[in-house]
Amino acid sequence: MLIRPQNLDATQGPIFRKFLLFAFPIMIMNLLQLLFNAADMIVVGRVAGSDALAAVGATAPLINLIVNLFMGLSVGTSVIVAQDRGAGHPEQIRRSVHTSVAISIVGGVLVMVTGFVFCVPLLGAMGTPDNIFDQSVLYMRIYFLGMPASMVYNFGAGILRAVGDSRRPMYYLVIAGIVNVVLNLIFVIGMHIGVAGVAWATTISQYLSMVLILVCLVRSEDPIRLYLRRLRIDRKKLVQIVRIGLPAGLQGLLFSISNVLIQSAVNTFGSTLIAASSAAGNVEGFVGTSMNAYNNAAITFAGQNMGARKYDRIDTVAKVSTVLVFATWVILGGPALLLGRPLLGLYTSDPEVVRLGMIRLTVLLAAYFSCGIMNVFPGLSRGMGYSILPMLSTLTGACLLRIVWLYTFFAWYPTVFMIFIAYPITWTLAGIGQVGVFLYARRQIRLRDPDWETAAAG
Repeated sequence: MLIRPQNLDATQGPIFRKFLLFAFPIMIMNLLQLLFNAADMIVVGRVAGSDALAAVGATAPLINLIVNLFMGLSVGTSVIVAQDRGAGHPEQIRRSVHTSVAISIVGGVLVMVTGFVFCVPLLGAMGTPDNIFDQSVLYMRIYFLGMPASMVYNFGAGILRAVGDSRRPMYYLVIAGIVNVVLNLIFVIGMHIGVAGVAWATTISQYLSMVLILVCLVRSEDPIRLYLRRLRIDRKKLVQIVRIGLPAGLQGLLFSISNVLIQSAVNTFGSTLIAASSAAGNVEGFVGTSMNAYNNAAITFAGQNMGARKYDRIDTVAKVSTVLVFATWVILGGPALLLGRPLLGLYTSDPEVVRLGMIRLTVLLAAYFSCGIMNVFPGLSRGMGYSILPMLSTLTGACLLRIVWLYTFFAWYPTVFMIFIAYPITWTLAGIGQVGVFLYARRQIRLRDPDWETAAAG
C-alpha cells in the first residue's frame, strides 16, 4: 500500500496560517526530541549522580562538532527538493531523493568511524575532568554507533519537509522517543548500567526512527518514492546539494568549534559547573529548538517560492518568521526563566548545580530573541540559493568573536558570568549580519530576474 504524503504548496494561499501549520509539527518534533534528551539527563543525573550527568553533558559540543558538517548536507537536500517541487520537476525530485539517501548512508558511516576513533584525543584536548573522562568516552563511542541511522532519518525527514509533509517525521520521532525513554528506565534504573544505558537507549531508538522513515519513503507515492535498487549518487544533484549544504555544514562545524572552546572554558571550573551548564542548556534548549522549527519552515517556504519565482512571498515569510520568533521568546522564554530553579531541580538535587545553572539561564534567556533571528534568516537565504554568505556571517559574527572573547575578556576576568555572556553578544552581532545577508540576497535575485513579476503572475 502506497503512502500519500500530506504535501503542502507554499506558493499559494495565505502564508501565516500555512507557515504556522507547517512549523508546528516540526516544533513539536524538536521539543519531543529535546524532552527525550532531557529524560536521558534526568534519569542519569538522579540515578547515577552529578558526575554521570556531567559526563553526558560534556560530550554534547564535541558530538555536534563531528556531526554538523554532514548534517548540513541535509539542508542542501531540503532546499534542492523544495526548489524542484516549486518549479514542478518530478524527475528532478526523484534524482534528488535517491542521491540524498545515498549521501546520508555514506556520511553516517564516516561520522561513526570519526567519532569512535577520535573521541579520546578530542575529549582530552577539551580538558575533560579525570573523574568523568572514562564515562564520557564510553557514552560517545556507543552514541556514535547510531550515527548512520541518525543521518538517514534526518535526510529522510528533510525530503518529506521539502514537499510539505512535516507531520510524518514527527510521528516517527514520537515512537522512537517513547522507546528511548522506556529503554532508559530499563537500562539505567533496572539494570544499573548508568551512562552506557543512556547511550544504548539513544542508539537503539535512532535505528528505529531510521527504519520508520525508510519504510515511509519506500511506500510513498511518486515523485519522492524511494526505490532501494536505484540508490546511487547522481553527480549533478550531488553538486547542487553540496553547493547549498556544504556551507551550511561548515557553518555548523565552525559554530561547534566555538562551542567546544566555550565548553573547554567551562571544564576548567570542574564537574559541578559542567553539570550545571548541561542542565541549564537543556532547559533553555526548549526555547531555542522551538525557534529552530521556523528555520526549517523558512527553508521549505523560501525554496518552493524561489522555484516558482514568487519572491514577494519570501519577503512575507521573513516577516512572519520574525514575528513568530519574538512571540516564542516571550511565551516560552519568560516562564522558563521564572521557573528556572524548579526546572533545574528536576535534573539534580545538588543546590550548587542549581545555583550555577541559574546564572546561565538568566544570561542566555534574556537575549534569546537574537538567537532566533540568527538561526531563522540563514534558512531564508539558503532557500533562495545563497549558502556561503550566511556561513561567512556566522563565522565572523559568532565564531571568531567568541574566540576573541575567550582569549581577551574571559582571560582577563575568568568568571562564570564572563563565559556565558559571550553567547548573547555573538548572537546579536551574527543576527544583524544574517538579516543583512538576506536583504542582499533578495536584491540580487530581483536584479538577476527582471521578468519575475510577469512569471509569478502567470
